[in-house]
Amino acid sequence: MKKSLEKLLNKPLPGDPLLPHKALITDIEELAPDHKRFSFSFLDEKLNETWEHIPGQFVMITVPKAGEIPISICSSPTRKGTIELTVRKVGRKTEVLHQMKPGDVVAIRGPYGNGFPVEIMEGHNVLIIAGGLGIAPLRSLIWYVLDKRHLYKEVYILYGTRNYESVLYKEEMRRLKERPDVKCLYILDRIENDEDRAWTDREGLLTELIPEVDLDPADTYVAVCGPPVAYKFIGRELLKNGYPESQVFVSLERKMECGIGKCGHCQIGYKFACIDGPIFPLWDTKNLPEML
Repeated sequence: MKKSLEKLLNKPLPGDPLLPHKALITDIEELAPDHKRFSFSFLDEKLNETWEHIPGQFVMITVPKAGEIPISICSSPTRKGTIELTVRKVGRKTEVLHQMKPGDVVAIRGPYGNGFPVEIMEGHNVLIIAGGLGIAPLRSLIWYVLDKRHLYKEVYILYGTRNYESVLYKEEMRRLKERPDVKCLYILDRIENDEDRAWTDREGLLTELIPEVDLDPADTYVAVCGPPVAYKFIGRELLKNGYPESQVFVSLERKMECGIGKCGHCQIGYKFACIDGPIFPLWDTKNLPEML
């Protein structure tokens, strides 16, 4: 039946989004204390070529003998063949995953969620604001925009962490700062040693960088990810500097559980983070205060 439908429509039908696919861990990188980047390839080679996602989406990863975890994708859909996830060790499931090695096998289903409106952003400036671990899902957007650089105007990346030790993708972020086609502003909560000073001379809150962005707010789309408690202050600063709230998008990627809107864990008012999100316009966070 499925094959006859595919022939009739002259294109393959999508697979079952609930079906997990076995994937091999091909690489693991230690990023910071309790933070690792995992690279995966599906055992099904055809799936490696056809699997697609949008920056901001997430997958459900099954860790053998531990359970499922929702994790945002940190790799760009422009780079086929590998899925990258950055995982913080914060419980039994992630602890088991952190103990795994290259060559071990997990299962991945997805992708889920809506992702950032990358096509709507085309032809406009892009401002990316990341706090702490929030750089992980935004990394997918960063490389998507840079790999399609001709489609976007000016690009800014604002990134804030507690200290240099907690910076993720250190070498990658350092190289980004050297690129002529993107402007990077980094800040630490507190500068306490030479490592911190070598990273940046800026000390303070992430919001302090927003007035330094030299963009036309009306022609700019903003992507934000970080601790949800910070969204109120980031949003307030963006609005104060003239950015339209309809062009500001925030990620609530930490609120997912089952990925398909059945468990109710991610329900926020009348919305579900895993279905209606995890990317929401700033307007929603103001009108559904329980989001934060």
